[in-house]
Amino acid sequence: QLHLVESGGGLVQPGGSLRLSCRASGDTLDDYAIGWFRQAPGKEREGVSWLSSDGANTGYADSVKGRFTISRDSAKKTAYLQMSTLKPEDTADYFCAARLTFLNNRVYVESNDYKDWGQGTQVTVSS
Repeated sequence: QLHLVESGGGLVQPGGSLRLSCRASGDTLDDYAIGWFRQAPGKEREGVSWLSSDGANTGYADSVKGRFTISRDSAKKTAYLQMSTLKPEDTADYFCAARLTFLNNRVYVESNDYKDWGQGTQVTVSS
């Protein structure tokens, strides 16, 4: 069974950057579509960014488009979310998720599409 662990969260000033990592154990990430989701206090979980299992396609929520970049390092069994030009409204717990799909080019944008989840990492954007 795939086990995911996020890291890289923290406190950052508006305009700053962070890179979140999602390390997998128990299986390679190559056969999995990846999603990053976030949940702010008092709000529902929302999708942030998605990567197809073949690595060919990515997707981003409108609120982060142009500022966030999703990627994957197969050798390190790690997915990343590079976040730049951070805003206070980006403050949330961030979760990575994986869906076993076996090399296709589809991105999965709903949280219900995913079976495997990490425990989350907290991101606070504040001056």
